[in-house]
Formats: sequence, C-alpha cells, structure tokens
Amino acid sequence: MTTAQAIMQPDVASITVRDTMETAAQRMRQLDVGALPICDGEGHPVGIVTDRDIVVKCVAAGVNPRTTTAGEMAQGEDLLTVDIGTEVDDALALMGQHQIRRLPVTEAGKLVGIITEADLSRRLPDITVGEFVEAVCAQHLPASTDQAAQ
Repeated sequence: MTTAQAIMQPDVASITVRDTMETAAQRMRQLDVGALPICDGEGHPVGIVTDRDIVVKCVAAGVNPRTTTAGEMAQGEDLLTVDIGTEVDDALALMGQHQIRRLPVTEAGKLVGIITEADLSRRLPDITVGEFVEAVCAQHLPASTDQAAQ
C-alpha cells in the first residue's frame, strides 16, 4: 500500500500563529497557492488559512488583515492531520468524511507535508480521484441540484 509520504507535497510552505493575514495573503501570492498551514513556534500545525478565509472572515467582516494574526483565525478550529506513515486509503477516507481538500502530514507531530486535491489527481488513478471529489463535494450541491438528480 501507498502511504501519505508517497503522495504528499513535502516542500509545504507555512505561516506562524504570529503572522498577520496580510502576510499570509502576500505569501500566498508569492507562492501562487490558495492555502497555508498555520504552525506554532515548534512547527506543530494548528490550523490552515485559505485565501477565501482572508476575504470572507477577515476583509468582508471588517477585520483588519494587517493586525489580525493567523493564530486568531485558527482559534476554535479542529485541525485534522495524518502521520507520514498513514495509508493513502485512510487519508482519503478522512478527507472525504470531513469534506476537506487539504490535509497536513506530520511526523512526530511536526508539519512535514500536505496532501491536496492536486497531489491526488497527479498520483492516484482517475477512478479514485473521482470518488474522492464526489465525497468531498457531495453535500456542497445546492438543494435544487439534489432534487433534480432524484
């Protein structure tokens, strides 16, 4: 079986709990990514911030991105992670069950990588990726689409 280590992106960029949302947005722009894991001072992941979080939870809510920290954005968040040796099927099941598109990978509790939809599409059979996308997106369909499918 394949493990998380085989499909993860090992050179994952992250931000710290003390970085501001402005810093997060600038880093996302530099790296051309839509999300960054948030780590504490010891490299343990405590959350993830997305470009959408910055827009919806910060800017649109009238919160100042220059003073709001990643740690503040991560408060109350239950971050799911997997160990580097976790079987891919188990990681996919976790992502599907919780409808998440990004899954931090840890070793001894420290961030060592991340599994994203893009990683899955590059490294897994199409049928597996299709089933994953269906599981993650299933409950995000508008009610009218659900009714039309019946």
